[in-house]
Amino acid sequence: MTTLSHRFCVAPMMEWTDRHCRSFHRLLTRRALLYTEMITAAAVLRGDRARLLAFEAAEHPLALQLGGSDPRALSEAARICADRGFDEINLNVGCPSDRVQEGRFGACLMAEPRLVADCVAAMKAAVEVPVTVKCRIGIDEQDAEEALDTLTRLVVSAGADALIVHARKAWLDGLSPKENRDIPPLDYDRVYRLKRAHPRVEIAINGGIASVEQAAGHLAHVDGVMMGRAAYQESWRLLGVDPLIFGAPAPFASPKDAAEAFLPYIARELARGTRLSAMTRHLLGLFHAVPGARAFRRHLATHAVKPGAGIAVLREAIDLVLDARPDLAHIAA
Repeated sequence: MTTLSHRFCVAPMMEWTDRHCRSFHRLLTRRALLYTEMITAAAVLRGDRARLLAFEAAEHPLALQLGGSDPRALSEAARICADRGFDEINLNVGCPSDRVQEGRFGACLMAEPRLVADCVAAMKAAVEVPVTVKCRIGIDEQDAEEALDTLTRLVVSAGADALIVHARKAWLDGLSPKENRDIPPLDYDRVYRLKRAHPRVEIAINGGIASVEQAAGHLAHVDGVMMGRAAYQESWRLLGVDPLIFGAPAPFASPKDAAEAFLPYIARELARGTRLSAMTRHLLGLFHAVPGARAFRRHLATHAVKPGAGIAVLREAIDLVLDARPDLAHIAA
């Protein structure tokens, strides 16, 4: 079976971590484990697999996140995805959206831990790659101690290879998905206690992690860290992952170098008919406190969306930014 490190992961994020985003993030960090957007088992079984499951070889290590609650469907979907070359299959037991609840998957499954375990066991029987679970510490009025302990005990017994725990409850009644990412209080200590109680289980922590330096701090208590919004909205931070988390050189000395290295990918995708804006939207958070960053974003927002926009638009935007960001100097060292 493949051995993967969850030491640093970029979270699965709907409408954000598509294949273009992941290809760009892979330029910024060679070591992080990347995740797809959540894909339902039904979509894998009946949808356009060529589109849904597409990825570049350079994206590895790459995990696919599945949504569902039917063990048989998840088993078949996991097999299809593993055969396509994904390095890990992750089961979503954390998303709080109404659509997900209506489909009986995501965070609502925290209330059905035995079903989650059945799903994990079925997926494990179907694939040789790791099967993992991403969950919350609890939902609604659940006792977070009992709920998370029960889920962990059952899914580990079913063969789960790792747990990624968002250190917040999800309130399915009364809070929107956006509010569920911010309003329920973070309880990192709950995840730390889980790791102490299960020292042999690989456990990664997720939720509210705003910097790579914060991620490094969590590694004193858990095996891995998953960063979500900060990794996407401030993607320049990912240049610090390899040196600060893995002790390896940063791939590029500056965000501008990374943007220029993405140009060949942009050119290939444009030739395949991909719209420029579908790719450049993932670069808007690349520059922070850099002279020209606002002009970079404005140029892309104005011109990349135009019909027939080509690579020259991105080149022009990059030229508006200074060559380096002084406080990233330690990353290139």
